[in-house]
This record gives sequence, C-alpha cells and structure tokens, in this order.
Amino acid sequence: MTCILAIDTSSAWCSVALSLNDAAPLFRHQKVSMGASQLLLPWVKELLSEASTELSSLDAIAIGIGPGAFTGVRLGVAAAQGLATAAKLPVLPVVSLDAIACQLTQTHMFLSSRAQSFVIAVDARMGEAYWASYEVTVNQLPQRQGDIHLTAPEDIQLSNIDFLAGNAIAEFGDRVFASISQPFVATHIDSTIGIDTLGILTCAQDMWSKGLQQDIHLLEPLYIRNKVALTSSERIQQNG
Repeated sequence: MTCILAIDTSSAWCSVALSLNDAAPLFRHQKVSMGASQLLLPWVKELLSEASTELSSLDAIAIGIGPGAFTGVRLGVAAAQGLATAAKLPVLPVVSLDAIACQLTQTHMFLSSRAQSFVIAVDARMGEAYWASYEVTVNQLPQRQGDIHLTAPEDIQLSNIDFLAGNAIAEFGDRVFASISQPFVATHIDSTIGIDTLGILTCAQDMWSKGLQQDIHLLEPLYIRNKVALTSSERIQQNG
C-alpha cells in the first residue's frame, strides 16, 4: 500500500482523507457550500498530526479534478498544487465520476443487484447533467466506457444499463429515464451517492500501482463545460 493524501472540493462537500499503508484511512467529510476554503488546509494539518507524519513523507497527493463546481474544482486543484510543490510530491488526478463509480461498486445495494453495467449521472446545473457509462470488471475497478458527457437529462443513455446512480436522479426525476420505456426498479437506483475522498483514494491507489502519477506542473482541472453562465436571452429561451 501507499501513503496518499486525498483532497476533493468539486461538490458542495469538503472532503479530505489520508491513507497510510495498510491502516484504515483517516477521513473528514462535511457539507460546507462556500466554506471549503476555510476547512481544507486545517483538515490536512489535523490528519497529518493525527497520523504523526509529515506531508513530505507521503508518496503522493490525490486530487479530484472534476467535473464539478467551477470554483470548487479550482480551489482543490490550487491547494493540491501548493501542497505538492512544497513537499515535492507527485499528484494523482482523479475524475469525479470515476471516484463515484468506485464508491458505488463497493456498496451493498450495488453488489446485491449483480449489475454489470451502470451509469453515473450528476447534476451539472444549468438544467444539464454530467454522466458516463461504466462496466464492472473482474477483480478490477469499474471501467469507464467512452467520454464523460454533458447533456440535458433526457439525453442520458440508459439502454442496456443495469444500474443508475447519482444526484441527477433526485434533481431531474423522471426526465433522466427518457431514453428507456420505464424506470429501473428501486433496488437498481442510488440517488444519494456522491463524491468523497474515500472514492478518490480507491482510484488513486489503482493509478499509483500502474505508475500513473504526474508531475505537479501537468495538473489541470477537468472542465467539460466551457461556458459557466447563460445570457439573459438564453435564460428566457430555456424557461420557455
């Protein structure tokens, strides 16, 4: 096992975890809305102190790079850049939907469903959703099939999919099931799961084992949407 600090502020939650070898990860996770900047670095300091270790003694820093809240993604990436530069550590950039997928496949609900294919769909604001399709693999992490999409909820493709998860379900309701004749049964839906740094760690440890760590100078946020606001005329048109 490796020693990795994981950070994520890509959602409405501030999340920090510290994994040291075979010990259970130390973890902080709290809904903060606009307050992540006040908690992030103090939490990092607290976890390092609790583990009686120093940042420079770690192997890498894992960071959620989005897609997600524009300001939150930038905050997390900037914090990771500062910490990694100071400690001369490599970084492990983790895509938010991939982290949620890793979390999902470890839940009792998903394991009980015996699903082999699934979609993660999260609210992207502005009436749209980020979504991606995944396949379960034997003794490995779930594999994303193709790119991450940004579409209207009606355009999420669920044909031949066994399970659906993410907060887009609660946000958009039946609109997310437009591509199929009827919604999934309740045991094949998880509308509450979201990103946290335990999922980030799972992905990051797999990346580390494959030698996919990066120099800090290569770290960039993942922006699926280039436009973050609608004009007045576009808002009027969207509202009909």
